Amino acid sequence: MAKAAKTAQKKDLKSAADAKNWSKVIKPVRSPKTGAYTFKEAIIHKDKVKDFLAQK
Repeated sequence: MAKAAKTAQKKDLKSAADAKNWSKVIKPVRSPKTGAYTFKEAIIHKDKVKDFLAQK
């Protein structure tokens, strides 16, 4: 296996630190017509999670 360049490792550390600020949120939504649940998925910033779950 070939060695990775040191500059690539520095970029990966920065993007990994930034990735910790994002979350995948899955919200169940009930259909008014059939009563079955569907799911809305989103990848959002961790500060906006409560806003996403509060909206209808």
